[in-house]
Order: sequence, then structure tokens, then C-alpha cells
Amino acid sequence: MGNCSQGCKDYFSRQKNTNIRLTLPVVCFVWQIAMIILFGVFIRYDEESDTHWVETKAHDNITSDIENDFYFRYPSFQDVHVMIFVGFGFLMTFLKRYSFGAVGFNFLIASFGLQWALLMQGWFHSLDPQTGKIFIGVESLINADFCVAGCLIAYGAVLGKVSPVQLLVMTLFGVTLFAVEEYIILNLLHARDAGGSMVIHTFGGYYGLAISRVLYRPNLHQSKRMQGSVYHSDTFAMIGTLFLWMFWPSFNSAITDHGDGQHRAVINTYLCLASTVLTTVAISSLSQKTGKLDMVHIQNSTLAGGVALGTAAEFMISPYGALIVGFFCGIISTMGYIFISPFLEKTLKIQDTCGIHNLHAMPGVIGGIVGAITAAAASESVYGKQGLINTFDFTGDFKDRTVLTQGGYQAAGMCVSIVFGVVGGAIVGSILKLPIWGDPADENCFDDEVYWEVREPYFFIDNPIFSQTIMFSVYCNCFTFI
Repeated sequence: MGNCSQGCKDYFSRQKNTNIRLTLPVVCFVWQIAMIILFGVFIRYDEESDTHWVETKAHDNITSDIENDFYFRYPSFQDVHVMIFVGFGFLMTFLKRYSFGAVGFNFLIASFGLQWALLMQGWFHSLDPQTGKIFIGVESLINADFCVAGCLIAYGAVLGKVSPVQLLVMTLFGVTLFAVEEYIILNLLHARDAGGSMVIHTFGGYYGLAISRVLYRPNLHQSKRMQGSVYHSDTFAMIGTLFLWMFWPSFNSAITDHGDGQHRAVINTYLCLASTVLTTVAISSLSQKTGKLDMVHIQNSTLAGGVALGTAAEFMISPYGALIVGFFCGIISTMGYIFISPFLEKTLKIQDTCGIHNLHAMPGVIGGIVGAITAAAASESVYGKQGLINTFDFTGDFKDRTVLTQGGYQAAGMCVSIVFGVVGGAIVGSILKLPIWGDPADENCFDDEVYWEVREPYFFIDNPIFSQTIMFSVYCNCFTFI
């Protein structure tokens, strides 16, 4: 028994091999071929993206192409898509020697994840029982991006400590778990979560934290020299913050009902985010004896309001209510970076690289609580009879549900997302712990040179003139894009 135990210990503690020349191409090729086959079998255009749209218009007496859902949803899809690929990617470039990994692996995860998400969400939400096909349109693309967001959030917890193969495995399981918990929360419990405080942020946050706990590295201090940021890396990360901050109203309103619900979600999120910035700045300044601001807080905690208002974004929370949520989120999130993150690492052995507990997990729980309270407090005098039905979708099997019952189911949905995140993350983390994935040694974490060809020596990166030239180029490209 002792020999077996020692053998297992030796197997898991053997020297790391980061050569992924075989494993990464095999995984990419095999999984992409699998996607092609599965899409060929299951995925089809929906009626609004099919060439039979002309016949559909005539049958339903639709007089203009402007009624096609594409024209309602595409602007929101474009904003969400930018958030996924630019916002999340650049937000994680704060590490001084891991910018390639932050943006590049973000690109890889999202590109694979959105394909798998279209299949998984299709099987759970839109599989036609007669044809056995999944019909996709622009709203399907938005939901796939939402699903991918949960995996990108989880990536933040293990940033710089895992291989791209591990990230693909994490995304495969993450998208699968997401689709299941989303189905339970939105379809079975019939909870409302337009901006994904529970389904996306709470799940993604605790999924990543659980994986990070299982993959705990007791000797990570050997990479301490790589963990910090430098002036230009923090500025790059701030680009991600600004993209996310500007487009978050679209994120929270993208799949709400057309009309007043979508309009209200934009207003509420807009106000909540603005309030969060001021309290984040205030707490950041108070936390330093000199009153100076910490860029970590400004990059991350200023976004917490968007996370926390996701569930209640379309509810009648009122403009001042949105400001209150943002006010407290800025305080709580910033305090999390100051006090809770060190506690998690020292006591619970959770090494959270990006602080996703403070930006996603904790604000996601706050969002679930705010949504449950707001739903339970809803009244016909505020919403109107039909407004109450439309907002909470009290139709069909749920036509007799009361607002108090709805509030209870909202709270239950939050619990489901936490359970799926923690349990699912623990299981997936155990799989990722196997020494077959090419993850870096403790002394080589947070370094692009492990998996990327870095052509310029680092002294160029540290040169202020070189850094400013790069920054000017990036800003020009970003604003040209906008």
C-alpha cells in the first residue's frame, strides 16, 4: 500500500514537460473535425436566416425585412462579441510577461467554446423533436458568447499557470456544465437572469476558483518575479476594462425582450456602472496611506456593478436603485481585493490570478440576491398586470406563479449556479491535475516564453519609448475599430 501511494506521489510530482508540439495540434485538429461532423449532423439555419425567409414573410404577412430578428439583435451581438474577444482578452494582459497568453489563449478558448456552446445549448434549448436538428440565428450566437464568457471568467483564476491543452479541456467541460445549469435555472426553475449574474458570473467564478484550489501550487512563489505588472501592461489591461465598461449595457440587455425590458436593462446597467466607478476610486484611495490609487482596483472593481445588476437589469429596480447597487458593489469588490484575496490564498489555498472572486463570483452572488429581493417585492401597482406577466414570463405552466414564489426560485437558481461551479470545478480540476497536459513548472508560471515564440528581448518591452509607441498603435487601432 505504501509503495502504491509513493508511486502515485512520484507520478504526480515528476518533472514538468511543456513541449506540446504533439498534444496541442492533436487536440485542436480532432476537436475541430468533431465540430464539423456534429454541425453537419445537427446544425441548420433558423427560419429568419434561411433562404425560405421570403416565404415566411409572405405567410406571416411581414412587409419588411426590418422585422427580421437580425436587425434587432445584431448591434447587441457585435458589442458582446467585442467584449468576449477584446474586453476579456486585454483585461488579462496586466501581467508583465504574459500578454500573449492572455490575449492568445483567450482567443483560442472563445473560438472553440462558441462552437461547442452552439451544440450544447441547442441540444438543451432548441432541438426540434420532429427533425432532430438545431436551428440557429443571431440570438443563438449571443447565447454562445454568454456561455464562453463563463469559461473566460474561470480562465482568469488560473491565468499563467496552465497549458493551452488544459484550457481547452477546461472549456469543454465548462461549456457542458454551463449548458446544464443554464437549463435548470432558466427552464426548470424559470428564474430570470438576463445579464447572467447567476448563470454566467457566479458559475464561472466558482468554477474557476474550485479548479484553482485543486491545482494549488505550494511553490508558486518561485514565479513571484513574473506575477507583477509594469506601467505599459497595466495600460493595456485598462483597454480591456474600458471596452467591457462601455459595452456592458449591451451585455445585460442583449437577450431581453424587445421594447421596455431591453430599454430598462440598458438604463439600469449604465447607471449602476457609473456609480461603481466613484466608490471604487474612493475605497482604493482610502486603502493607501498616501491616498494613491491602485490600478488593480480601477481595472476590475469598476466593472462589478455590471455583474451585480445582470439578474435585475430588466426589473423595475428604478434608476436610484441601480445607483445604490453600484455604490455598494464598488465598495465590496474593492475591499475584496484588499482583504479577501490574501485570505483566500493564505488560508484556503486558492491562488486567484485575476481576482475573479471579487469581480465575478462575489458580485454575481450579490446580483442573485438583488434579483431575488426585487422579484419578490414586485407588485402590480408598479409593473402593471400585463407588465408583471411580461417581465417574469408568467405564462404557460407558470401562469399561476406569484412574485414571492418567483423570488424563491430566483434564490434557488443562485444556489444551483454555486453548486455547479464548485462541484464541477473540483471534478474538472482533478482531471487537469493529471501530469499529461504540459503545464508549466512553478518557477516558469506567468511567462510567455514557455508556450510562445517571443521575438523581442524583454529589455525592449521595458523601454518606455518602445512601450509608448506600441500603446499609440493599439489606441489608434482600437478607436478605428470603434
